[in-house]
Amino acid sequence: MNQLISIGLATLNMSVPLILAGLGGVISVRCGIMALGLESMMMAGAFFAVLGSFFTGNVWLGILCGVFGGMVLGFLHGLLCVRYKVNQVISGIALNLLVLAVTTLLMQLLWSSKASSPQVASFEQGVLGSPLFYIMLAAVASEWIILFKTRFGLRLRMVGENPKAAASMGIAVHKIKYTGVLVCGLLAGLGGAYLSVDHLNMFVRDMTAGRGYIAVVIMILARYHPVMVVGCGLLFGACDAIQINLQGMGVPSQLIQTIPYVVTLLVLTFGVKKITPPAGVGKHEDD
Repeated sequence: MNQLISIGLATLNMSVPLILAGLGGVISVRCGIMALGLESMMMAGAFFAVLGSFFTGNVWLGILCGVFGGMVLGFLHGLLCVRYKVNQVISGIALNLLVLAVTTLLMQLLWSSKASSPQVASFEQGVLGSPLFYIMLAAVASEWIILFKTRFGLRLRMVGENPKAAASMGIAVHKIKYTGVLVCGLLAGLGGAYLSVDHLNMFVRDMTAGRGYIAVVIMILARYHPVMVVGCGLLFGACDAIQINLQGMGVPSQLIQTIPYVVTLLVLTFGVKKITPPAGVGKHEDD
């Protein structure tokens, strides 16, 4: 029974960054921009949260720095996709590779280590983890309200479905797309900050370990709906929790650590065949 409770609590904690990044991906795709850059936004959030916490000694300032880092990457992704019309897959993958290299270089310059940063200020853990757990719940509710109960949400979804038609109705397509990717960066950066200053109290090289890609799968499996992201995030959080609890039980650790990624492959193979993104993803108003 104690182990089941432990797995349950670990599932909640491990799902927080996945749900936050998945919510960001939903906003990005709903406004017509692929979210393959989630990995870079999460990693930037994780690194800059540690950087802010390291220099200020304040965890909340660290979180704000992480959010800012994620938003910067979101803006760069938007700039490449909207202003320069770069292929959205190439833009996302390029930013993921770039941030991995840049964070490794900055760790070497700042802390003379390519592996990890020093430990930094963090939150005191409660029964359900840190305050970021409750912020995540508020983000789910807020995103649902904004997307489906406000005029801005209607316009954002219209841009994601048909940017040319939206522009013909006088909607500022570029403004909405930039807003979408900035919010995406904010949420993904917050998810990355959770990993570093809350979950581990430090930054390590390649800290996100593919969680940004898992968040992409989560948002697809959730059919680009913020409430369904929660259930899908809990599924993958449970995979993480199970692999952590199985370590030390005689099973090879390398095999155990593959559990979340095997589940990801299974979902991609069998779970998302009939799910289609908004029709305007990757399109421009002048296409």
